[in-house]
Amino acid sequence: MTKGHRITVERSDRHVRVVHGGQVLAESDRSLVLRETGCPERYYIPREDVRLDLLTPSGAQTYCPFKGTASYWSLPDAADLVWAYPDPRPDVAEIKDHLCFYEVEVF
Repeated sequence: MTKGHRITVERSDRHVRVVHGGQVLAESDRSLVLRETGCPERYYIPREDVRLDLLTPSGAQTYCPFKGTASYWSLPDAADLVWAYPDPRPDVAEIKDHLCFYEVEVF
């Protein structure tokens, strides 16, 4: 990591739910919280707790020098709403097989 940039990944002790258009897309008590310098907290939800049947791979990809290459999924009315790092960098290996959403409810 570059000087001054920090990422931590730890198990969340909170319940996380993702709802879009009144439909629950994910719900988990097993999420990871990723904290990264200059970014909002992000909750990474195990693949098994996400309704993948409702999502369509979008083909979009982005690259983060700290996490790796992200792949995205969409809903008909929300492009690239979900992302994951299929082969994350070693410093954040825990997020493999977890998906992240832009908006989540945490309680």
